[in-house]
Amino acid sequence: MTTILLIRHGQVEGIDPPRFRGRKELPPTELGIAQANSVARRIADQWEPLAVYTSPMMRCVNTGAIIAEACGVTASSLQILNDLDYGTWQWKSYDEVRSESLVLFSRWFTTPHLVQFPGEESLQDLLARTSDVLRFILERHIDDTVVLVGHESVNRALLLQLLDQPISAYWRLAQAPCAISEIEVIGECVRINRINDTTWEGAS
Repeated sequence: MTTILLIRHGQVEGIDPPRFRGRKELPPTELGIAQANSVARRIADQWEPLAVYTSPMMRCVNTGAIIAEACGVTASSLQILNDLDYGTWQWKSYDEVRSESLVLFSRWFTTPHLVQFPGEESLQDLLARTSDVLRFILERHIDDTVVLVGHESVNRALLLQLLDQPISAYWRLAQAPCAISEIEVIGECVRINRINDTTWEGAS
């Protein structure tokens, strides 16, 4: 059985109020570091991961390093775990994009599977990348527990595939900072034990 612990990075600037963060390098905030320490303790207490893989973005690398240290393993980055490339929308606020491209902005929240970001990726591109992530993990880590530290978009795409849900269901899956989603894969059987679990909040 392969157990995948899917973690979103800790809090960064641009989550609230929201911006299209994408490939912009953002260090975790003080809150984000505290979240990473809390989820790291939870993982170390409950599981024994063999490896930690992260997006190459600083916010995921930092979160992953804290988890890896708590668990006594190494962390390495995978380019295929990188965040969506929002193109010309990157680091713009929702209000800015709404005023510039109202139709496309509205479509992103109603029919996200029909959106191609200006000059860059679509959700179809993201699903192709995250399929490669799953193949990599399932081929390399049979009978292991591994931690994947990704982004809101990446984690949603992974969960959609594991749940066998359509890409149009993208917005139905919440992914809070440092939330845990636990997936077990036994042969052809996929079992989701938890999604968006933040019960580590407030723990000492």
